[in-house]
Amino acid sequence: MKNLNIPLIDKQITDEALQWAMMHGVAIKNADGTARHCPFSVAPMTMKRRVYEHLLKVTPILTKLISAVSEDHAFLKASLTDMAKADPFFDRLFWMHEQIHGTEEAPKAAPRQPLLLMRTDYMDDRQQGAKVIEFNGIAAGMGPFGQRANELHDFMRRQWPKTYQDWIESPTATPADNQCLEQLANAIATSGQQVRDAFGEEGKPTFLMVVQKDEDNVYDQHLLEVALQSLGIRTVRRTFHQLSSQLYSGDNQRLMLENVGALDVVYLRAGYQFSDYFAPELLEPNCCATLSQIRVFIEQHNVAVNATVSQQLATSKTMQMILTMMKTSALTKWGLTEEEAVLVNSVLADMLPVSSSTITWFENEAVKQDWVLKNQGEGGGHCIFGEDISAKLHLLNPEEYDAWALMQRLYPHERERPTLAVRNGVQTKVDDLVSEIGLFTAFFNGQAMTEHAGYAGYLVRSKPAKENEGGIHSGKGILDSITLID
Repeated sequence: MKNLNIPLIDKQITDEALQWAMMHGVAIKNADGTARHCPFSVAPMTMKRRVYEHLLKVTPILTKLISAVSEDHAFLKASLTDMAKADPFFDRLFWMHEQIHGTEEAPKAAPRQPLLLMRTDYMDDRQQGAKVIEFNGIAAGMGPFGQRANELHDFMRRQWPKTYQDWIESPTATPADNQCLEQLANAIATSGQQVRDAFGEEGKPTFLMVVQKDEDNVYDQHLLEVALQSLGIRTVRRTFHQLSSQLYSGDNQRLMLENVGALDVVYLRAGYQFSDYFAPELLEPNCCATLSQIRVFIEQHNVAVNATVSQQLATSKTMQMILTMMKTSALTKWGLTEEEAVLVNSVLADMLPVSSSTITWFENEAVKQDWVLKNQGEGGGHCIFGEDISAKLHLLNPEEYDAWALMQRLYPHERERPTLAVRNGVQTKVDDLVSEIGLFTAFFNGQAMTEHAGYAGYLVRSKPAKENEGGIHSGKGILDSITLID
């Protein structure tokens, strides 16, 4: 990445572009309450149309599969118990799961209605094509930013066509439509209306977003709330700590919020890490018990929930590995046709469990640069690459093995032309940009909730090829969008 502090294009252009971004909510909150724009590219990436259309076809099928797996509680327990013993956070999730669904000997009926708003992240590998990096079933955000990136690039194309053409990868490419914000909002609204109608109540649904205290990614969240408000939906925000004293039960398992009333949809943008449940002021004898119990309480009510505890378990790295290692025909157990199972298998990258025999193989036979070591963590900072894998494997105790998995490393296409990135108002030329593509889907009670078989839109985050962390907030990633070539 080259930055000589000399503008590569007229700074007026990028200043106006970042002002457009700020005006349209494409921003990150600073600790002092101010905001900064999200980093972005001035022109989009290209993708072969056939690859894009393949992902549009297969991703809703993946979500249908995950939706079914998440409701197969016996399979979740049989498949993930060992991993939970090795990972304290997932052990807590299993505790919640048992509180909600009971045991195999004494099952409970959980009245919550599963709303799966999932983001499936891909990289388009140079040799093997597009493959899944991970499933995101909880706090799967930034869909609104994905749509805004499309709109920002359209703004660039109309306002400064020559600059746009100078930096776009292919001048003949056509933009891929992205209505993620509207699609997600409509799916949530429709799900909430179904819940409300079932209670025989008039009016529009009420939507609760569960958030982290002092969250910096509030603008992406607020964009979704504004879209919901435009549909007549009342939106409220609460942390787990606030909910611990404000939730209560109404008649017929209705979930109620103090000073608000009945809730129809609960959408978790928190709950994917232990710290979300940590409340030292509660002076708990057992850490995190009070706030994790809030998720149990929510699911014991008739309300649409994303993500349910079982959805979070079903989108874990270990479950991804288990599904990857299955024979294609075995996937039909969850309602997939043979053809759908083949499609799913086409995008799953090889994964291996960590064991003493795997470690021996890795040390003696594997090409180490071709693998990534992952734990169960969500977000950036949970992957180990190359020679560092060996060091980490030797540090692990055998009882920790099941919390980790080896995954085939993906080497996506580098952009064929240099890219101009804008971060904190500074222009930077990037010669080796690669992209991670997240496709959003929406299913409610196992049914597709969009007019595109459940597909809802996409998010592109691009980064220099040599950088391992591509997050917009914590890594070297920039917002991007897709144009299609034949």
